[in-house]
Amino acid sequence: MTQEAIALFTIFGATGDLSKRKLYPSLFRLFHQGALNKHFAVIGTARREWTHDYYRKIVLENVQPLITNEKEAEDFASHFYYQAHNVNDTDHYDALKVLSEELDQRYGLQGNRLFYLAMAPNFFGVITRHLKSQRIINTNGFNRLIIEKPFGEDFQSANQLNDEIRAVFNEDQIFRIDHYLGKEMIQNISAIRFGNGIFESQWNNNYIDNIQVTFSEALGVEDRGGYYDHSGALKDMVQNHILQVVSLLAMEPPTVFSEETIRTEKVKALKSIRVYTEEEAKNNFIRGQYGAGSLDGQNFISYREEPNVDPQSETETFVAGKFLIDNFRWSGVPFYIRTGKHLTEKGTRINIVFKPVPVNIFREIENDPSLAKDIPANVLTIYIQPTEGFSLTLNGKRIGSGFELEPVRLNYRHSAETLGNSPEAYEKLILDCLNGDGTNFTHWDEVAQSWRIVDVIRHAWDQEKPDFPNYASGTMGPVCAFDLLEKDGNNWIWRPDEWYRQHNKLS
Repeated sequence: MTQEAIALFTIFGATGDLSKRKLYPSLFRLFHQGALNKHFAVIGTARREWTHDYYRKIVLENVQPLITNEKEAEDFASHFYYQAHNVNDTDHYDALKVLSEELDQRYGLQGNRLFYLAMAPNFFGVITRHLKSQRIINTNGFNRLIIEKPFGEDFQSANQLNDEIRAVFNEDQIFRIDHYLGKEMIQNISAIRFGNGIFESQWNNNYIDNIQVTFSEALGVEDRGGYYDHSGALKDMVQNHILQVVSLLAMEPPTVFSEETIRTEKVKALKSIRVYTEEEAKNNFIRGQYGAGSLDGQNFISYREEPNVDPQSETETFVAGKFLIDNFRWSGVPFYIRTGKHLTEKGTRINIVFKPVPVNIFREIENDPSLAKDIPANVLTIYIQPTEGFSLTLNGKRIGSGFELEPVRLNYRHSAETLGNSPEAYEKLILDCLNGDGTNFTHWDEVAQSWRIVDVIRHAWDQEKPDFPNYASGTMGPVCAFDLLEKDGNNWIWRPDEWYRQHNKLS
């Protein structure tokens, strides 16, 4: 039976897109399961002058696809309250305190407070200072803070932002959310590694040739051009999502599976990633920006033609690179990463490429020249999205006369029914926060080291003018992204563009 959580949620930015698309549906699912029941309330705050009733109407509109019982939905919405709020106005925090204490008494919330800052980071400092100065967090229950990325623009700004927040909240009260860490197959990385001796015994440079992490998006920036043009793929994806995945793949086995031990090993892994010189960064990381293109009969405009994007923009929409990890386990194993917009297909996947057998004993069979080629690598693939599951590519004998090898794939994917009934990432992470479990959130030490790694790359790029656009929409990125691996004698395992080219759907 699901245990009921007891808390007052205060959402700053309650009228925004994140609240509507993610937070309200996630809270409704928790309510439907019984994780939230009678003893919770939500205060939504934003600049707009809404009433409680209008706010509840908006909440219901955004959970409509999930509603199977109207009475349940109305009961859920009755726990929501709204207060118009200017984050710089001290009087508004005084009013927020009055409403918070009133709801605490009405719903028996035991002083438990969860503050969700669904706003731009430049407001984090002023909000947290007022929460302290106006004694809103002066309760006998827990006080926890959830904050969204981007957490700073570089190490210096992130450190300043962290100092402002840590002046009010302790580290164990701060939950820096990265929704990828709530995804089922990201959490499955640890299960696959540490739950299977066949993999953990070979999870090192003796057996693994290289590791490839791809975060591919088929869409462009759409209506996020204004934000994206000041961020770019390096800060938007590599600094957080990708480096978090790399840390999970590279970390040492924890002594026990707990928040503290996992965090310790992730931080060690991140600190083992080589921080390049600027010259090394230029040699090991490349960037791209999409131009116009056509895929499967659909035409796309270039990034510079997107709404709210500078027509001369030098912002990258694609990054590919090679991380090196300087420790005994991973010395000599490249971790290749790539992410980009307007690529061939949407997909997030990890390819673990194992080293070939030391001797190809099949070379001389029947004097067949076709057998003189190298044996294909064994590859473990972890599918994160849109499909979830994993596969292992092995080599077997092709049916028929002779002795020709061919790859055979052992494949497992979660069913549509399983995926439909599995918790959403935000749902799982909000529940983790309610339970005080920070395992799937990012600690400041992880954020800080990620910025140290990325800042060098960013600074190296800023010294040179890029030749943009350098890849067509619908392709898998610029040619230099393929050259990056080929100079090491490797290739990207996932090449969805090849199928479209073979069928004349991509030029």
